[in-house]
Amino acid sequence: MKRRTFDAIASLIGLMLAVLFLTVAGLMNWGASFTNDSVKTQLSAQAIHFPGKTGNSKESADVTKFFADNANKIMTTGKQAQMYAENYIGFHLSHYPTYEVAANNSRAADSALAGDPTNVDLQAKAKSAAATVETVFKGTALQGTLLTAYAFGFFGTLAGIGTIVSLVTGLLFLLLALLGYMHLRRTDDSAAI
Repeated sequence: MKRRTFDAIASLIGLMLAVLFLTVAGLMNWGASFTNDSVKTQLSAQAIHFPGKTGNSKESADVTKFFADNANKIMTTGKQAQMYAENYIGFHLSHYPTYEVAANNSRAADSALAGDPTNVDLQAKAKSAAATVETVFKGTALQGTLLTAYAFGFFGTLAGIGTIVSLVTGLLFLLLALLGYMHLRRTDDSAAI
């Protein structure tokens, strides 16, 4: 094979790879921007203010510092959503039964009340059990939603990293392709591999 033919093929492949990686970088940048903007917009709309403390005296120092640093700020990032969901909501939900247990307790209290609907104690137990179900349901739903926001924010961060890697790789292939075309112009027609 002639050296010029090989250089032309290698340079063309390098140029195609450069276009591919630069296109991927553009798409990943769009994905990162879309994801991060969506997370910020959706969380901001909820206007969840960070408390200065979680109420957990056994938490790690980094959790305490995170909450102190974000005290009274409106939640806007996936990391904030994760910390709030895991360390604030999670801590407070740990004092309640699981949703399944709370729902079973509520059904049992309702059944007991149905047998004696005028019993004031059974009415209070049924009301308390229903309130527990509502609290656990709302808490776990909010926790799940916030952790989903964290996951999307994390994917946005990964897309941002992918953007940089793809951009650098695309520029490197573009440089190599241009160097290949420069080498092609200097290569003798009779040179072979």
